[in-house]
Amino acid sequence: MDRNNAKARVTKNTLKTAARLMKYVTGTYKAEFIVVFICILLCSVANIAVSFSMKIMLDSYIMPLIGQANPDYAGFYQALTVLGAIFVMGIISSFIYSRLMVRIGQGVLKRVRDEMFEHMQTLPIRYFDQNTNGSIMSLYTNDTDTLRQMINQSIPQVLMSAFSIVVTFISMLILSPLLTILAVVMIFILYLVAKKLGGSSGKYFIRQQMDLAAITGFSEERMNGQRVVKVFNHEEMSEVEFDQLNERLYESSSTAHTFASVMAPMIGNLGNLQFVLTAVLGGILMLNNIGGVTIGTIVAYLQFTKSFTQPFMQVSQQFNSIIMALAGAERIFNMMDEAPEVDDGYVTLVNAKKDQNGNITECPERTGLWAWKHPHQADGTVTYTELKGDVRFYDMSFGYTPDKIVLHDLSLYAKPGQKLAFVGSTGAGKTTITNLINRFYDVQDGKIRYDDININKIKKADLRRSLGIVLQDTHLFTGTIMENIRYGKLDATDEEVYAAAKLAYADQFIQRLPQGYDTMLSGDGEQLSQGQRQLLAIARAAIANPPVLILDEATSSIDTRTEAIVQKGMDNLMSGRTVFVIAHRLSTIRNSDAIIVLEHGRIIERGTHEELIKQHGTYYQLYTGKLELS
Repeated sequence: MDRNNAKARVTKNTLKTAARLMKYVTGTYKAEFIVVFICILLCSVANIAVSFSMKIMLDSYIMPLIGQANPDYAGFYQALTVLGAIFVMGIISSFIYSRLMVRIGQGVLKRVRDEMFEHMQTLPIRYFDQNTNGSIMSLYTNDTDTLRQMINQSIPQVLMSAFSIVVTFISMLILSPLLTILAVVMIFILYLVAKKLGGSSGKYFIRQQMDLAAITGFSEERMNGQRVVKVFNHEEMSEVEFDQLNERLYESSSTAHTFASVMAPMIGNLGNLQFVLTAVLGGILMLNNIGGVTIGTIVAYLQFTKSFTQPFMQVSQQFNSIIMALAGAERIFNMMDEAPEVDDGYVTLVNAKKDQNGNITECPERTGLWAWKHPHQADGTVTYTELKGDVRFYDMSFGYTPDKIVLHDLSLYAKPGQKLAFVGSTGAGKTTITNLINRFYDVQDGKIRYDDININKIKKADLRRSLGIVLQDTHLFTGTIMENIRYGKLDATDEEVYAAAKLAYADQFIQRLPQGYDTMLSGDGEQLSQGQRQLLAIARAAIANPPVLILDEATSSIDTRTEAIVQKGMDNLMSGRTVFVIAHRLSTIRNSDAIIVLEHGRIIERGTHEELIKQHGTYYQLYTGKLELS
């Protein structure tokens, strides 16, 4: 949501968001919330009973007892006993609902975070490309924390205030219908004040949550890139940019809290005005014997006047938390309403074996042979196609946005076991091709066939299970080295992990570490060198044992000596597999079966290293240094 459009959407979405949030509260803990509802009602009744008892005490006991020679206090003591019991009931009810709301609040937050994370796993790569990591992280931290404050504090307070207003109003109406007319007028004035100030602060609270997400994203980005900031002496500019974001947060936050903070004193002063007017009007009615108003009525009614204004005060004090929570909830629900990644595939990947006649059959155990299980809806039959790693592009065009096409009429093929290399300047479309093979994005025109099956028919999870990827930027997770390698195959045995590490030439450096394979990694493996991290990525791909491998500039960020070690691991990994390689260092792709030269999303040359050198074209100029990759 654009920051400048916040005002237009406040009124439209606030009630919808509040209702949706309440469904989490009442739906997850229905029985507990009913108990909370009853306890708050009892607590409200107890509070009102104390005020209502003022009239009874004065008119029925205290005033009649004044002047008596031998006053009988038995009735008065009985009334005090009943009042004390009601007061104790209110205390117990308050304790019960407070404890229950803590449990409900934490339970709802757990459910929200679970559903957020579960839904996030279904979102397409496009969503993460369009939203910063910091902005997404803000959903799990800042926005969910506002929900906690609202559920634990604001919801019980609002319910208590609502019950108090209703019960107090009924009590006031019973005491004196004439004085209640004044209360109705004050209710209307309070409503107008709350609507005006609430609407003004609401849009700024939404802006505040958006600005908070922006500053969280900026801080996360700068912390990750602190070395780059220092290398290029960008400290002052980073500070300026942070100050600008912080200034926006200051403006939206201070304005929102100003409007919200003004509400409490405004309501308080209106309550004081009502108190004075009630005392004056009540005195006039009593002196003129109008409406049966007594001294007890006036004292009780004045107490009710305070009790009547106090809930509005309490709600106004919770208004900040409520609006912030609704703004945070709207951002959370916006993410949860994002359309999940569409997967219409029905062809699955299965373990297979061949019978004596060479026919492929499905089996539960791993055999080293994989097959595509292709159910045919027309006749209900199922066919099996051996996974060989034959990938072909037919007249394919693609653009991340409809108005900007990145690849134009692309046709190419990689036969099983072939090594295909992509060369071209930045933006030529090399990485885009690999994204399309993974179906991180779907092509707009043309098609991609995998073992002669349109990849749109293959379930995405099975398609990606058949592909291994080693990226330029290796991502390691908090955990041991063994756990990070096993990420490629979660049920892998320790022996399989050791074998994969040896295949990737990672075993030697792992054995030199103090805890070996049990060495804990954190911070994306920052305690390891770039080359060591890359070797672990190769080992992770090796343990998955995929028939098709994608290497996206896997050696571009390491030195030449380390590259020689990494290259050995990659050569072992590539053996017998269909491989797509993206490389800036042309020396790493000389032995490729075919080299594809891309320019502006089009194939301009294709051939082996020797064939392209003989052509004296773009590849020849790149290889001889007459033309540089940008």
